[in-house]
Amino acid sequence: MATYEEIIIDQGADVSIELELVETDGSKKDLTGYTCYAKMKRNYNSTADSDVVDFVTIVGDPATDGVITMSLTNTQTDALNTRGRYVYDVEIQFQDSDSNTIIERVLEGKIKVSPSVTR
Repeated sequence: MATYEEIIIDQGADVSIELELVETDGSKKDLTGYTCYAKMKRNYNSTADSDVVDFVTIVGDPATDGVITMSLTNTQTDALNTRGRYVYDVEIQFQDSDSNTIIERVLEGKIKVSPSVTR
């Protein structure tokens, strides 16, 4: 089950969010061999390109530290509509020993865009 978190993003600013993933026993999650993805949309059913924003996501080095960084450029955040909220989620995936792709949603929630005065 994914953790729920509300995020505020400043319009027109570079954004970098670092996630530290841990196992249920409190140890760092080993992300060796994992890939990660994060996306935000105006609503869950949005399909229009103007309503969908992909975060750049990377697994930190070393992967054994369990850190994911997700980021947006100032150009991306400047283009965001400041009315209303967005929804987002972050997923990690890997292939098991039988070559099955295993996907886990680790974070989800809502994003509010704080409008910029200086543009």
